[in-house]
Amino acid sequence: MNESKAITQNPLGTEPIGRLILKFAVPATISLVVNALYNIVDQIFIGNYVGYLGNAATNVIYPLTVVMLAIASLWGDGCAAFTSLQLGKGDRETASTGVCNMLVMSIGMGLAVMGLSLVLLEPLCNLFGATENTLSYAMEYGFIIALGFPFVAILVPLTSSIRADGSPNYAMVGLLIGGVTNLVLDALFVTVFGWGVKGAAVATIIGELFNALCVLLYIPRFKNVSIGKKYFRLQTPVIKRIAGLGVSSFILQLSFALIVTVSNNVLAIFGAKSKYGADIPVATMGITMKVNQIVVNVVQGIITGTQPIMGYNYGAGQYNRTKSAFKIAVISSTIFLALATFIFQVFPMSIVSLFGSESELYNEFAVMCLRAFLMCCALNGLQGCTSIFFQSVGRPVQASINTFSKQIILAPLCIVVMANIMGVEGALWAGAVSDGMAFFISVFLLKRNWKKIFPSEQAA
Repeated sequence: MNESKAITQNPLGTEPIGRLILKFAVPATISLVVNALYNIVDQIFIGNYVGYLGNAATNVIYPLTVVMLAIASLWGDGCAAFTSLQLGKGDRETASTGVCNMLVMSIGMGLAVMGLSLVLLEPLCNLFGATENTLSYAMEYGFIIALGFPFVAILVPLTSSIRADGSPNYAMVGLLIGGVTNLVLDALFVTVFGWGVKGAAVATIIGELFNALCVLLYIPRFKNVSIGKKYFRLQTPVIKRIAGLGVSSFILQLSFALIVTVSNNVLAIFGAKSKYGADIPVATMGITMKVNQIVVNVVQGIITGTQPIMGYNYGAGQYNRTKSAFKIAVISSTIFLALATFIFQVFPMSIVSLFGSESELYNEFAVMCLRAFLMCCALNGLQGCTSIFFQSVGRPVQASINTFSKQIILAPLCIVVMANIMGVEGALWAGAVSDGMAFFISVFLLKRNWKKIFPSEQAA
């Protein structure tokens, strides 16, 4: 009885929605931005002390890193949604099983991806768009980065579960510790020791190790779930449900790898036919993608912070609170993205110059890339919120369709088609075109499913 009462009085179901979103979204946003800064910091130091070929190499390895993040997000975000729904229903036992099963699956797959990456590193680098000038840098950087994949398999999913357990500030602290460690060691290894791309990679995995240790220390502190031997026994129905709820996040992350792979190869091919050459377009698109990832992670932080609120209240049948949380997330995300778009269009060179001073030709393409590719990113607020909304209310199919349509189909297709029509510059405008098309798909899916999700329409 006492356990049931404690669950019923969960603040997710009682506190004002605006206050809850601030409580969860702010630390989630800081956490995700810090996570994105792992790669950004590497590129800043490499760009200034190695040069744009080193930055192009990190962009070659980026898809491999994102594949690991995709797998970790599959289990982490899926488990967070699963846990929130189960706690909303008052089923603490099933929620505990979900967290423990998630850990087993994520760590096991993390070890497998590390092994495959080390064995197949050179062909993977070639697949991801390495050129003759960047392959050696990419191999050196990628080998070390792959060694840190088991740490990613621990820290990403556990961070999601910690937030779902009602401790977003602890999750934030873990990522901050890792991020600060990476920043300090980047400065030491790259600038003082002169280790180049190898130093940046070592700094990254040490930061990930510290982060993983921090979140592991939270395990005895879980408030709403129990971590015990009996819960680690794998249960197929639970694993399938978690994977189903997390597949949208998996596709979202994996799509970044696909988009970077396609763009690297397209830019190298069509860039070689232009005055810019093959390496400048690949390097500058890498900067644009990483800057965009910070913006995306701010929005993802807002959405991630809103996810347990939507999931818990939907599971508890409090539909008005679910709707309010979704609407606040969409509005706040869109406002932030509109501000980011303004900065990209008005001050592009200020951003580009952070990653090193290069030739006029390099700067010209970098500015054009940043402006064109991110022209319509303000439309991504609704698209991103819609995927997590569907995920939170137990609609993984709709969540996957919403994510799949843009990230797996529209964006890569637009890059290829527009490059063939307009040359290397066409690939840059593909981002804006795919953002616009994805926005209308999200609107369609929401209109089609809203009343099915909330069968008895109440005032939102």
